[in-house]
Amino acid sequence: MKVKNYPTWAPAVLKLAAIYNLIWGAWVILLPDQFFMLTGMEPINQPMIWQGMGMVIGVYGLGYWWASFDPLRHWPIVAVGFLGKIFGPLGYVFNVLNGDASAAFGFTLITNDLIWWLPFYLILKNAHQYGWKLAD
Repeated sequence: MKVKNYPTWAPAVLKLAAIYNLIWGAWVILLPDQFFMLTGMEPINQPMIWQGMGMVIGVYGLGYWWASFDPLRHWPIVAVGFLGKIFGPLGYVFNVLNGDASAAFGFTLITNDLIWWLPFYLILKNAHQYGWKLAD
């Protein structure tokens, strides 16, 4: 049963998040050193690790795309994405304070994480109001 009490903008936001993640993931997989060149950071010795991160981000994109068809029913996908968007910046701050990350890396937090906090939160808040229901 499809619950239709989600915000009208929610499917569009999740589709945008999906497209963004798929593009970002593909970029990191196909051109793993380019990000580091753009930020003035030293490329990592094992680009396969960074490409793995791109794969994970791309998979999130698939999840957001599927969740866009019924955001309340698929709230767990949104919740996992939201947690990633919270923990990513926390990890960045931890690494900056330890001197292990460049400030330039922080620019990715704007588009990868911060702009999605409010819409993902509102989708989850709405799902909570409707009892976190899953399909019957």
